[in-house]
Amino acid sequence: MSWIPAILLLVNLVPLGSHRATASPPLSAAGSRSLLRAVASDGPAADYAVELNATNFDAALGGTPATYAVVEFFAHWCPACRNYKPQYEKVARLFNGPDAVHPGIVLMTRVDCALKINNKLCDKFSVSHYPMLFWGPPSKFVATGWEPKQEKSELRVIDDGRTAERLLNWINKQTGSSYGLDDEKFENEHLTSNISDPEQIARAVYDVEEATATAFDIILEHKINSGNRASLIQFLQLLVVHHPSRRCRQGSAEVLVNFDQFYPLDMLTLDRREVSSGDDQTAFHNFQICGKEVPRGYWMFCRGSKNDTRGFSCGLWVLLHSLSVRIEDGESQFAFRATCDFIHNFFICEECRQHFYAMCSSVSTPFKTTRDFALWLWSTHNKVNERLMKAEASLGTGDPKFPKIIWPPKQLCASCHRSDSRRNDGSINIDWDQDEVFKFLKQYYGKTLVSLYQKKDVIQKDIANGALEDSAASTSAVVVPIGAALAIAVASCAFGALACYWRSRQKNRKPRRSWN
Repeated sequence: MSWIPAILLLVNLVPLGSHRATASPPLSAAGSRSLLRAVASDGPAADYAVELNATNFDAALGGTPATYAVVEFFAHWCPACRNYKPQYEKVARLFNGPDAVHPGIVLMTRVDCALKINNKLCDKFSVSHYPMLFWGPPSKFVATGWEPKQEKSELRVIDDGRTAERLLNWINKQTGSSYGLDDEKFENEHLTSNISDPEQIARAVYDVEEATATAFDIILEHKINSGNRASLIQFLQLLVVHHPSRRCRQGSAEVLVNFDQFYPLDMLTLDRREVSSGDDQTAFHNFQICGKEVPRGYWMFCRGSKNDTRGFSCGLWVLLHSLSVRIEDGESQFAFRATCDFIHNFFICEECRQHFYAMCSSVSTPFKTTRDFALWLWSTHNKVNERLMKAEASLGTGDPKFPKIIWPPKQLCASCHRSDSRRNDGSINIDWDQDEVFKFLKQYYGKTLVSLYQKKDVIQKDIANGALEDSAASTSAVVVPIGAALAIAVASCAFGALACYWRSRQKNRKPRRSWN
């Protein structure tokens, strides 16, 4: 059957006076840190720079959405490094973590060369003194090392970063920016509109992961019961095969395979606190469906010019549009029902949920093709935007840089518009060429959405935590009950071992240590 290959696809630098010496025994093991996520505010001040080692270096830099990276090679016993750390952290505060002032631009990282595990990694970059800073595209740190006399390398030694001010000035020169150490996260006034650049949607693949993780957290706050259990399973089936992110597909499959263990039928009538009392339930509620580094705490394509606009709702729409163009014709009605039931049962904005489900309920003829479902979702989204345009205009609650529009505009798809005219009430009436609209949707939310990963030089690398997206589009989904059962069985074979390993890691996980 055509969906079996899709299931099988799832298994698959600053001289401050201290020179490098032979690595001394580590004073303490460096604690691991989730990338770009804040440390608890209690106790000492948080470290913003991400500490890497030989085991997570490739995955972290290969999977980051940031455009650039700075890697500081240091030694924990080096006095100059300890003195430099506060300077480095001042700059890292601007770019790293969910409260970053300018997220997704520069990933600020550190590698302790005094730890034996990092000896080969530090040798790969010819580290000659501490601290030594490198700058470049994140993927280039994975693809290559660095030699002093190497020509045409995209990695550069930062030779003027002795203080926070000088390091930030150096970064500003490379990026053509004017960031300041005193910048605060009030409004994102420097954002530029992405309305006329179709390539910008490629950045939204990170927002789709963010939205999926956020939605999963919201689901866990609900009481799973006999009324909504089936709708959650069906939506997970859709994600397992058609989510644009491989790591989200893998996480969805793991949840689906272990769903009966997490939420057995005979426990659905119990209080949520009782259901969540066991080790498996605790692990389930701590599970990160798109990998341990998601959610990151910020948005890329979906970031609004105000901190309370766009974000999750934008990321969720992109996810739904992506699913609509990745399915095959025979799956369209299944995808429609799974999407409608998921929103109806789990979307927590009551007014939005009711409006969306009312539009679902108005559909009387089953969908038979991908085109039908994709165009219905597109039309539904425009109806939502048209309603919100009026509300936001009267209340002044919209995003001034990203106002609601009827979509796609001519800047993105001129051929989609046959003609535009004004109604008597001032609203726009558009005569759409729906064949062109569907063609645009497939390209925009299909190939272009995942194209960012195709440009990474490390796309063919098998990074252990699935940090990179495989760009191959999935082919079909689970449509009928027999197909669903077989799909879950195949996925179970593939992910059973992974699930056992993950649960054992959850039980034996040690607390993270802050850098001292």
